[in-house]
Amino acid sequence: MRKVALTGGIATGKSYVARRLAQAGIPLIDADVVSREVVAPGTPGHAAIVARFGNGILLSDGTLDRPRLGAVVFGDAGARRDLEAIVHPAVRERIDRFFATLPPQTLFGVADVPLLFETGRERQFAKVIVAACAPATQLARVMSRDQFSREDAQRRLAAQLPIAEKVRRADYVIHTDGSYDETNHAVDRLVEQLNAEFAAAP
Repeated sequence: MRKVALTGGIATGKSYVARRLAQAGIPLIDADVVSREVVAPGTPGHAAIVARFGNGILLSDGTLDRPRLGAVVFGDAGARRDLEAIVHPAVRERIDRFFATLPPQTLFGVADVPLLFETGRERQFAKVIVAACAPATQLARVMSRDQFSREDAQRRLAAQLPIAEKVRRADYVIHTDGSYDETNHAVDRLVEQLNAEFAAAP
């Protein structure tokens, strides 16, 4: 069984590509979903975040106020590193467990990892897929989707590697600038390619 990573940037269509892979029957784990689970109330991650950032980043039900926490960490590189030091190890452990429990006959599974290159994890995977779009499209999508100002959107994008650098380091690239049908066809072709490649590998 081969480990494949899917990554990209904010609003590059990565989540859509992940859904399409899952629809094709590929086992997939989403690091964003896991990152929410490992900081739910009652978890060690939740306690560590509250200890570091205080009760001011909590909602009335005890869950994290993500917009408020995001405003803190995206404006302070040290705070962002502190948050990542709490969340990333727990997420990595869950992803490793996911791959370890896949059936032996599985050709490959996919981990959707937004900060794959930023955390230096790409070497842990046999192949890396990057979902990409033009930088101008990415910026416009972030501003529209999240209702951010241009300045806030640019700050979020600056916290990640430029998408061009991720494309350069990828084994496969799915471009999402076109229609949904075009993206679907690209993902389907890639699934066929990976199945054939891994089936033929020793």
